[in-house]
Amino acid sequence: MKRAVIAVAGVLLLGVGVLLLVLPGPGLLLVLAGLVVLASEFPALERYVDPVRSRAMKAAEDSVSSPLRIAGSVTAGLLLITAGLVWGFVRSLPLSGWSTGSSLILSGLVLLGLLAWSHRRVRARRTTSRTSP
Repeated sequence: MKRAVIAVAGVLLLGVGVLLLVLPGPGLLLVLAGLVVLASEFPALERYVDPVRSRAMKAAEDSVSSPLRIAGSVTAGLLLITAGLVWGFVRSLPLSGWSTGSSLILSGLVLLGLLAWSHRRVRARRTTSRTSP
């Protein structure tokens, strides 16, 4: 039973991550999360975790590589949250309702959270590299 629950959770994360590769949201990080969950029960998948992890971390670091990218990412996150609120309240829009609105809001919050995490990670790495001999 435990293995089935883990498999379903991993496939769900992986599937949502693949969808978010083309939709707004942190697709690569959810693909990574899905692979990590699945690899915990299916060791044959572990060989895919490291390549995806390195690409996901590179993408996270690239997102905060310049002030312009940070501003663009913050703007995108705020626009996603605003769009979610609009889709939740305005019933005349296509696919309107809180199911669409909440997913947009969640995507915006996750984007802003990951942006803050990436910025802190890059800043800490820069500080460490400056202080080490």
